[in-house]
Amino acid sequence: MVKAIAPMLRDFLQKESAGGIVLIFAALLALAVANSPLLSAYQDGLATPVVFGIGGFVIDKPLLLWINDGLMAVFFFLVGLEVKREIFEGQLSSWDKASLPLIAAIGGMAIPAVIFLALNANSPESINGWAIPAATDIAFALGILSLLGSRVPVALKALLLAIAVIDDIGAIAIIALFYSGELDTGMLGLAAIVFVAMLAIGRAKVQSTIPYILLAILMWAFVLKSGVHATLAGVAAAMTVPLDAKSDHGPLETMEHALHPWVAFLVIPIFGFANAGVTLFGLSPSALLEPLPLGIALGLLIGKQIGIFGFAFAAVKLGLAKLPEEVNWAQVHAMSLLAAIGFTMSLFIGNLAFASPEQIDAVKIGVLSGSTIAALAGYLLLKRALPLEDQGADEAVANGTKGG
Repeated sequence: MVKAIAPMLRDFLQKESAGGIVLIFAALLALAVANSPLLSAYQDGLATPVVFGIGGFVIDKPLLLWINDGLMAVFFFLVGLEVKREIFEGQLSSWDKASLPLIAAIGGMAIPAVIFLALNANSPESINGWAIPAATDIAFALGILSLLGSRVPVALKALLLAIAVIDDIGAIAIIALFYSGELDTGMLGLAAIVFVAMLAIGRAKVQSTIPYILLAILMWAFVLKSGVHATLAGVAAAMTVPLDAKSDHGPLETMEHALHPWVAFLVIPIFGFANAGVTLFGLSPSALLEPLPLGIALGLLIGKQIGIFGFAFAAVKLGLAKLPEEVNWAQVHAMSLLAAIGFTMSLFIGNLAFASPEQIDAVKIGVLSGSTIAALAGYLLLKRALPLEDQGADEAVANGTKGG
């Protein structure tokens, strides 16, 4: 499984891991700015109105929403491309490949939501945030993994990637079903017409990427005005881009390769910087014990471990899936903690779930605390679960001697 996708996987992991490190610095910078004399400039900058219009068609939003609705649509477009490739020729292309990550991802989405709902059962104003701890930030998680270098088995990285891809599919469905507003059927109809046009050029195997890009931007504008969350236009557009299994230079492969560095090193760090800034002045430890942030933090920390590790263990023991040969259960447990880093997608869903600044700040506290503890604990556990580099070198020498 791993050998067949190794070149594409290595390219993805290299960009995503490095992007994860950049994202970490962006988040830390946002926290530093939000707790400094620059706070007012930070908030005023994000509140700056940005207007774009053609005739009577006008989009008027503050800069923060252009980032969350516009730049993140590019992120979701890339996610859509990756999902399509994985389904048709990657780790989700057969039951043998997809069974373990699919079952683990389902547990990793369901159990965190259950824990959140249990802790917020008496807080009806917070219930809408049930999906926040269900998310996984693959860039952040791979960024932590990259700190351990080549000691991490490629199969473990592939398993984490597959779980994150399925998690993204679940997040997309959740956003579409639960976090869209009132519908403007006229705008939605225009978006549908553009989507059909994109399907047509995709079926015609048009190789130039320009028509897909122009029509995707047009569909995004219509979807934004329709009430459906605009980032879903990115996913829908990606599904129309043709995949050429016989070439690495088809439209999907070309756009995926071109977008990866922009998303990893620009889009996601900008989103992280714009959304991670929370003021800690006067914040007491008891604030974390409020139902909303506590539900998010424990949903991520406990829910992901029970969901991903527990469901994966049960699936293997019941014969529904197989554990990769080069991966052990201690590594899977550590990986489940790294998958508890919800950061980007959790903050994104939190912005959709709540409108009040107080609730948004509570979401940030829950996400940042849960993700930080998960990152540290996952790193330390995985470091202990991996073979020492010297041992690996000795084994390689021994194997080489035997082979000779």
